Amino acid sequence: MAHPVDEYVGKRVRQRRWMVGFSQQQLGEAVGIKFQQIQKYETGMNRISASRLWDIADALDVPIIFFFDGYDESGTSSGNDAGGQGDLLADKEALELVRSYYAIPENQRRKLFDLARVLSDVA
Repeated sequence: MAHPVDEYVGKRVRQRRWMVGFSQQQLGEAVGIKFQQIQKYETGMNRISASRLWDIADALDVPIIFFFDGYDESGTSSGNDAGGQGDLLADKEALELVRSYYAIPENQRRKLFDLARVLSDVA
């Protein structure tokens, strides 16, 4: 049985990998392991060693704390967890929307953001 922290960290690895558009194969190559190992990390089946987590954080361009953000010290996930209902980025469609948003040039992205804010205030 996987430890809840291992499952949570694995979900955060998957979430960030999706955000940057990496496949499991690409992440595995970036850190020098096979994609099957990435699969095991993402499900929490295998624990990620400190040095491997360091390599993964480097490859995904995030600080190590990213993988623990939102995890409650009592052993439960807060509303910001990587797999709970409170996390929109666990939804692939929302994640694709975020990825597409950041692909838009900054000046146009700002206008889109302002439009979305106006529309959400109206709704």
